[in-house]
This record gives sequence, C-alpha cells and structure tokens, in this order.
Amino acid sequence: MTNNTVFIHTSSDVLTNFIGPATNIWQFCVVLSGAKIGSNVNICSHCFIENDVVIGNNVTIKNGNYLYDGLEIEENVFIGPGVIFTNDKHPKSKKKLNCPLKTIIKKGASIGGGAVILPGLTVGKNSMIGAGAIVTKDVPDNAVFFNQLRNTIK
Repeated sequence: MTNNTVFIHTSSDVLTNFIGPATNIWQFCVVLSGAKIGSNVNICSHCFIENDVVIGNNVTIKNGNYLYDGLEIEENVFIGPGVIFTNDKHPKSKKKLNCPLKTIIKKGASIGGGAVILPGLTVGKNSMIGAGAIVTKDVPDNAVFFNQLRNTIK
C-alpha cells in the first residue's frame, strides 16, 4: 500500500494548491501559488519554485535548486543539487521579465549537480547532463552531455 498523503515540512512556505498525492516538500522551501507539482515528487530542502513552473510526476529535485518562471519538468526527471536554471538571456537590474523563455526538461532526463541550463532550451528525453556542465544548446533525446576540461591537470 502506498501513502498518498502530501507532506510539507513546517518550515516551508508552500502557497500552491496544485500538488499531486505522495509528494514531499522538505525544509526551507518556497513554492509560489501558480506552481503545479505532480504526484510522487520529492523536493529536497532549500528550493524555490516560481509561479509559472510545471513539475511532472515521479520527479526528484535535490537540495538548493531555484526553479524560475518558464520551466517545465516532465515526468521521471532527476535534478541534482545546485542546478542553475535561468529564464532571461539579457537580464538587467530593475527590469521586469514580461515573457520568460520556456525551458523544457523532457521525460526521464537526469541533470547532475551544479549544471547550468541556459534559458529557452530543451533537454531531451532520457538524456544525461553531467555534473557541472554548462548547457548552451538543446540536448537531443538519449544524449550524454558533459563539459570536459583538457590539459588542466597534470
């Protein structure tokens, strides 16, 4: 038997009513009112989720992630700790972003800790992004992407 109860830690500030069953939101998270979170999702501590974010079923979001407007995460995705998602190619102080670029993380993708995903990209189905990678272009389905430092360690 599965537990379909939604768990929200008392130290978190969760304003959305769109949370599927069996979802856990741990310590010190902030989830704004427009966010949509699927079933059986695990959101670890110290995460921030803006209004225009959609998270599918069976997603794991590790500690210290900030999910900004325009991000869609499909089902069965893993987001490692400290991944950086952006939604504006030309940010300026005191300039409100009227239309954030849409970033899509497709079903079954896995993103390693500390990766940077630039705005307006698609990370393909079942692809794997290595820890610390900087993703500047769309990643095709089933791809393995990582940044490799060459000749820096002797």
